[in-house]
Amino acid sequence: MVESSRCAVVTGGTGGIGIEVVRHLAAAGHPVALTYRSNSERADAVVAEVADAGGRARADRVDLTDSADVADWTNRVRTEFGEPSILVHAAGPHIPMVHLSSVSPDVYAQHLNAEATAFFAVVHALLPALRATQGSVVAVTTAATDRFPVRDGLSSGTKGAVEALVRAFAVEEGRYGVRFNAVGPGMLTDGMAERLIGSADLDERALAVAKSRIPLNRFGRATDVAAAVAFLVSESAGFVTGQKLNIDGGYTA
Repeated sequence: MVESSRCAVVTGGTGGIGIEVVRHLAAAGHPVALTYRSNSERADAVVAEVADAGGRARADRVDLTDSADVADWTNRVRTEFGEPSILVHAAGPHIPMVHLSSVSPDVYAQHLNAEATAFFAVVHALLPALRATQGSVVAVTTAATDRFPVRDGLSSGTKGAVEALVRAFAVEEGRYGVRFNAVGPGMLTDGMAERLIGSADLDERALAVAKSRIPLNRFGRATDVAAAVAFLVSESAGFVTGQKLNIDGGYTA
């Protein structure tokens, strides 16, 4: 494997989408620094997989809502891998499908903190490096912000804040050559959607209705999302910023 000089950072690197993003970026030759919340065994396995393929990776448990913890982790990454020029924010809490009327303000605040505050904290810590390297940022959000399906408001109502930050950062940081984009996964057979199916938040009838609205007549995979992320952070997308690409098979309401 020929190593790129561009270090990549992937938050939520042990999730279904995060793992595939790590694999894609490592395969492209990037040394990868990933974060995880609690699954240290999976994090170690991902690092070992990258190493076995001839790449370099490290995994750290980081509280992304703690700016001091994020800053300390960022310094460790810069010491080992140099200035990061790629940031993929794939971290996020499991979000149950519930009506907004049953969500308390405290629960909403917790999710907003885990989504928007975490993204802002990571960008804030890495922005000097991203400016120095004219880097690229991709936030993994949700296709739900464009159609607001019933019982998915807790997801769209918090990830929407992340998308607003993406657009704002894109406008402000373009003068430094830094690009910001987002991808919005639709229904996937792995990742968070897999947990929703497993927890019975989505029954067979709901799944059948969802699939009937997808022109490709199938659910997506985490690797579909990761491939789009890999494109957006690459030089091939060098004139793309402030955009959101839905990875949802052309879903129509």
